[in-house]
Amino acid sequence: MKYEELMNQFNEIVGSENKDLIQENANTDGMSPMGMMSLLGATSAKHYAVEKLLSSEARESYENGYIHPHDLDFFATGTTTCCQIPLAKVLKNGFDTGHGHMREPNNIMSAMSLTSIILQANQNQQHGGQSIPMFDYDLAPYVKKSFDKNFKMLAEFGVADSSKAWEMTDKEVYQACEAFIHNSNSMHSRGGSQTPFVSINLGTDMSDTGRMITKNMLLATQAGLGDGETPIFPIIVFKIKDGINFNQEDPNYDLYQLSLETTSKRLFPNYVFIDAPMNIKYYDGTPESEIATMGCRTRTISNVNGEETPVGRGNLSFTSINLPLIAIESESLEDFYIKLNKYTDISIRQLQDRYLYQAEKTVANFKFLYGQGLWDNGEELGENVKLGEILKQGTLSVGFVGLAEALVALTGKHHGECLESWNIGYDIVQFIRDKTDVATKKYGMNYTCLATPAESFAGKALKSTKKKHGVIEGVTDREYFTNGFHIPVYHKINAFDKIRKEAPFHELTNAGHITYVELDGDASKNIEALDTIVRTMKESGIGYGSINHPVDRCLECNHKGIINNECPKCGNKNEDRIERIRRITGYLVGSMKKWNSAKRAEERERVKHS
Repeated sequence: MKYEELMNQFNEIVGSENKDLIQENANTDGMSPMGMMSLLGATSAKHYAVEKLLSSEARESYENGYIHPHDLDFFATGTTTCCQIPLAKVLKNGFDTGHGHMREPNNIMSAMSLTSIILQANQNQQHGGQSIPMFDYDLAPYVKKSFDKNFKMLAEFGVADSSKAWEMTDKEVYQACEAFIHNSNSMHSRGGSQTPFVSINLGTDMSDTGRMITKNMLLATQAGLGDGETPIFPIIVFKIKDGINFNQEDPNYDLYQLSLETTSKRLFPNYVFIDAPMNIKYYDGTPESEIATMGCRTRTISNVNGEETPVGRGNLSFTSINLPLIAIESESLEDFYIKLNKYTDISIRQLQDRYLYQAEKTVANFKFLYGQGLWDNGEELGENVKLGEILKQGTLSVGFVGLAEALVALTGKHHGECLESWNIGYDIVQFIRDKTDVATKKYGMNYTCLATPAESFAGKALKSTKKKHGVIEGVTDREYFTNGFHIPVYHKINAFDKIRKEAPFHELTNAGHITYVELDGDASKNIEALDTIVRTMKESGIGYGSINHPVDRCLECNHKGIINNECPKCGNKNEDRIERIRRITGYLVGSMKKWNSAKRAEERERVKHS
């Protein structure tokens, strides 16, 4: 990045001219003072990383559009991407955010409040988000503490009534869940410019106290925020497991039914499938062995350096490959694989270089993440201990965008419309996965293959490719490349065919994946259809899936439901007074007005699946 280009970007930020730049992250207000300050810092930090921290081969590949190391603006800080927080341990031990020790809570309301503080504090330690893999299990003990408190209080008044105490506790848990949701959408991190990316996994704790957590979190999500708004955070992930919640005789089947009702109204929860082939092999019956995911899709469970669990671990960094650009510049399929081999190797080496840079940082650089034990066993390290060994618990991921467009460039058709193309597409992703498996053995690190979640890169990759090669029908004639291995959103296909065609790619992308279907109409009026879709996902071997449908709200009369050209209740036709919530990459990103052009174009072209 040349000095003149850097100054031009600064001018665009200060002048708020380039919406794709100032709203690259829809969770940040790029026009606010702190958002603008963050963008100015990020732009200059990215310039430093490209010039000083990338190898010559990585810099050349990045500048020419073949690879994209994500979050380059955070490279110099040595941050990692994300973490699955061992909440029970952190609450039990208490924690220190730097201004005093927080002791273990004595009731569910305090436990939920401290959970919000943990998430807010840790957002400043990583460039990604954070997830709680066992939300119901971890908070269940504090439901019991509240029940004991309520029972004792009643007994002191001469009414030792456990049913009454349970009823009081249920209301308290609902209020705690409601407060947690409100906190998740109102608290700020990173200098006040961003709400923390928060994901929670739940649904499998069969105890009365754990079930109460799941039930009330779903009910509070249904209720929405103070004015009925759909909560953007937390991203709720409902864990599906035979024998626990998926069949009528299962003890948590009622919670699964409640989850369908909730997702029909609020788009959450998403669904992760413990019985899927890539997940069940790690399951040993313990909560810690249950698959959990970051809401965006990031998955961490395999481990060549320790226990195979998502808890207390996360992704270190990821770098994505621009498949369409390589395909366009290939003279044959054989030539494509030669080039893919080259850029996968460069990506692997670049990730290793980034790890070695992160490894030189110490606990003192991340006093909360490691010092307070959010990353597993970090609390056992001294402040000046380097992070090299403990970071080996994390993952390094090679991702990709635009499989569909690459196949069009190579064969004339994408994998949603041609079996031969599907087979080639599968082999391409298998090739990347095999390379990451080999890298795992070579470096002794957890290299994984990722279906890249970053929509912003899907737009950037398209722009750089179009600049080089112009408009190519079916390849560069839109404003974005298709996300990961997805069948293009504009392709007309039956929902169940889409699920079955994408499912085999989940086994290959062990760093993370998601399949979603796009519905038309009011999903709350057809819960049976949602159930059928979720069951098809499970039976097809989907690892993580979600269901999209319109969630609109009129800001004039607060009507919630599908709003086409005008509000059916008050007749409002002013689009600026209609809130439209849609999903990108597994999480919701609020009003579409905040999206960059690539995101808006992708949503606009989505075909509703029958």
